Amino acid sequence: MADLFEKSQDIQEIDIEESVKASYLDYSMSVIIGRALPDARDGLKPVHRRILYAMNELGLTSRAAYKKSARIVGDVIGKYHPHGDTAVYDALVRMAQPFSMRIPLVDGQGNFGSIDGDNPAAMRYTEARMTSLAEELLRDIDKDTVDFVPNYDDTLTEPDVLPSRVPNLLLNGSNGIAVGMATNIPPHRIDELIDALLVLIENPNAELSEIMEHIEGPDFPTGGIIFGKQGILNAYKTGRGRIKVRAKTHIEKKGNKEIIVIDELPYQVNKARLIEQIANLVKEKQIEGIGEIRDESDREGIRVVIELKKDIYSDIVLNNLYKSTNMEITFGIILLAIENKEPKVFTLIELLNLFLNHRKTIVIRRTIFELEKAKKRAHILEGLLKALDNIDEVIKTIKASEDTPSARVALIERFDLSEIQANAILDMKLQRLTGLEREKLENEYKELMAEIERLSAILKSEEKLNEIIKEELLEIKEKFSTPRLTQIVESYEEIDIEDLIPNEPMVVTITHRGYVKRVPLKSYEKQKRGGKGKTAVTTYEDDFIEDFFISNTHDTLMFVTDKGQLYWLKVYKIPEAGRSAKGKAVVNLLQLEPDEKIKAIIPTTDFAADKSLAFFTKNGVVKRTNLSEFSNIRSRGIKAITLDENDELVSAKIITPQTQWLFIITQKGMCIRFRVEDVREMGRSARGVTGIRFKYSGDKVVGAETIKEEHQELLTVSEKGIGKRTEAIEYREQSRGGKGVIAMKLTPKTGDVVGVVTVDEDKDLMVLTSVGKMIRVDMTSIRKAGRNTSGVVIVKLDKGDKVVSIAKCPKEEEEGEEVEKS
Repeated sequence: MADLFEKSQDIQEIDIEESVKASYLDYSMSVIIGRALPDARDGLKPVHRRILYAMNELGLTSRAAYKKSARIVGDVIGKYHPHGDTAVYDALVRMAQPFSMRIPLVDGQGNFGSIDGDNPAAMRYTEARMTSLAEELLRDIDKDTVDFVPNYDDTLTEPDVLPSRVPNLLLNGSNGIAVGMATNIPPHRIDELIDALLVLIENPNAELSEIMEHIEGPDFPTGGIIFGKQGILNAYKTGRGRIKVRAKTHIEKKGNKEIIVIDELPYQVNKARLIEQIANLVKEKQIEGIGEIRDESDREGIRVVIELKKDIYSDIVLNNLYKSTNMEITFGIILLAIENKEPKVFTLIELLNLFLNHRKTIVIRRTIFELEKAKKRAHILEGLLKALDNIDEVIKTIKASEDTPSARVALIERFDLSEIQANAILDMKLQRLTGLEREKLENEYKELMAEIERLSAILKSEEKLNEIIKEELLEIKEKFSTPRLTQIVESYEEIDIEDLIPNEPMVVTITHRGYVKRVPLKSYEKQKRGGKGKTAVTTYEDDFIEDFFISNTHDTLMFVTDKGQLYWLKVYKIPEAGRSAKGKAVVNLLQLEPDEKIKAIIPTTDFAADKSLAFFTKNGVVKRTNLSEFSNIRSRGIKAITLDENDELVSAKIITPQTQWLFIITQKGMCIRFRVEDVREMGRSARGVTGIRFKYSGDKVVGAETIKEEHQELLTVSEKGIGKRTEAIEYREQSRGGKGVIAMKLTPKTGDVVGVVTVDEDKDLMVLTSVGKMIRVDMTSIRKAGRNTSGVVIVKLDKGDKVVSIAKCPKEEEEGEEVEKS
């Protein structure tokens, strides 16, 4: 009983909560330090460091024969890394993959996996050795440059860190998930890293802006495009940031179809899964317009072909692919690494300085090692030279000694030598007594003394130490220099998607019910005056073409609505369709209000301050606003003009510095021509001033034009297809606000006026009817007539049909097939 009582006195009470907390923290730090996170100095996790060290011990340099991966993995597991062979082999495989590492550290022979996610062959089949870059990580490891620590069973030692001449952490990046923290460091281009390190050596207080003059940003081995520098700046400044990375593509033509070709993928995106993802979206009809997907990749590089259906525009499909698939990813940068056995989030400059401090430590330790080695050798040479100077006496002393120990003691006492020197003399061969051998010893001693002086100077001078580091970095740059693979653009707006799109003239049509489409101008062959025309769009019975115009795909369209709002849209964002297709509802392209209707569409190529935008309303109001006020594009539009009740917009025109007059024409055939200066520039929300007063009750403005010189011809067209050309000088100049003069003599045969355009010799006239027919006519073929005349037939109309709109378009180079006149 007494014994039991004594034993019970040794039992200690432990708080279970505190015990669990302490155990979990110990486990966490073990995972953080021993497995998941890289060292900030050599950029390696323990498993990678142990693999490279084991390969170095096996003599697997870049010039050695390959050795089975299973042998390497066995050495790593048995000597340094007591974990599963799969974990070690996976780490070895990744270091050999050119699509995972910016510059691989392992040179693999055999199947080491693919960007499609294919598994590597078993380790018994593959072979490996180090790359020349990996050798630079291990160089000088035998010169006491790093500390060695006991392995897991205290039978061997392993390096705590590698000497690393290369800034490997930023070069190849790293990713890993520890307990409660994660790291995700992107790869970089070695040339840029070394240039930045050289700047820091010259100026240790350099700002981030100076460093970023050399380091543009991450450079992924798979290429791609990084959008926006703000995420990069945040990451480099704070250690955390997010960047958008897109696949790099180009567009090819195949007959009347477009083909999207993927050339490069975002980092760590599985190509096979991406193709499967796209195929599933097409199958589920979440992405439309894709006819076929093929993987034509080979050893030369990636080539994924996405063949589109006929008349499908690639830009729209491409945007959907970016939005819905891994063709665009967000890469979250976390610059987390281990320093002094503690995890920490670093800035870019801190990581660069850590590497430089590491290199300084390595160079200093290497210099000390080489200095001590040189001093030891010099000490021996001093003894040998002293013996040669007294060779007869030395021989006499040795011969007089009973044995080697007594000879050693006699030499030390007689010639004031150290034990090391005495041993060297006793080991000296007789051939060293020749004059030539003596000269060699003297030369070697001189060289050693010069080397000792050089090494001592390095240890005394910070400047010389930095020079050595610079020289070694420049050697690395020269040896491993690579071009940039990943393109970086400032922001999403800098993605010049227009480079993918040919700048071609397009016919853009909009119907009364708000359906819009674009058709290549070449789809309409030119016809002779009086032709029947071609169907431009299929409409519903209660729908008709309300407006159309000619514009290039790269132009910006400004849409002005009946509520006086102005919206923007690039021409190429309007879906391309066939001549007979109805198009797409404009409400799906612009953020219009439910009851808002487009009244004018103005194409422009820029928003220059020397231009202005003139608005013309049904009730004769005109307003002029500087075009630069509309350059701040907003998705929800801006106020362009304030309209009176029962008034609506009829037309809007760009006014250039060459424009002298404004011309307004009414439905009842009246017109007015007045100076541009009569209408001063006003703000966006202003109402405007009176441009014309109506002579006839119920009249309204139907068209307007800008005129540069008096002999410029104006082409007026009526709803019954009658038109004429008249010089502007025939329309007497008046002051703004007058009732005007007769522009066209109207009869039941002509009907009311539909519109007016200026005549250009290099342009054709396009006429659109209410049932959707369109005819293209050479403007110069229309007869010139006086102001108060009717004109000639431009297009013959079917019963019930009428002209609803006219516009100009570029001439065709060849007339093409003509349609028989009716």
